[in-house]
Amino acid sequence: MKQINLFGTEFKPDETENKYSSKIQAPVYEPKNKKPHLLELLNDGKTKRIINEINNSNVPEDEKRFLIEAAKRHTVFNYENIADYYAHSTPEMQKLMERSALVIVDFENAITFGYVKLCDDIKDQYLTEYGE
Repeated sequence: MKQINLFGTEFKPDETENKYSSKIQAPVYEPKNKKPHLLELLNDGKTKRIINEINNSNVPEDEKRFLIEAAKRHTVFNYENIADYYAHSTPEMQKLMERSALVIVDFENAITFGYVKLCDDIKDQYLTEYGE
């Protein structure tokens, strides 16, 4: 496959400088013996400050609702603690956490729920460019 740089000229990449590996290995997490408190699963300080500012504003209610939903993206999740919480939860809670992709423990469910589609798209693109 011909590669063109930003200046429109052809170049051949130096294969010895390839810093990326095609080896894919799923991480395995060993849960701790203690179930974290729900407050340890996330940091929503920034989210709350933004929502407070929105609520104190003079924008119309429909705009407030939109801005509040958008502000939720500032919540930071602690996935290590989430994994620990999951390990010590009821089956119903575990199922709901899986459905929300807080944890992915079953590759088939990840495909079913659409969380692996991007991975498949990347794999297909890689195989198209580099072959098997």
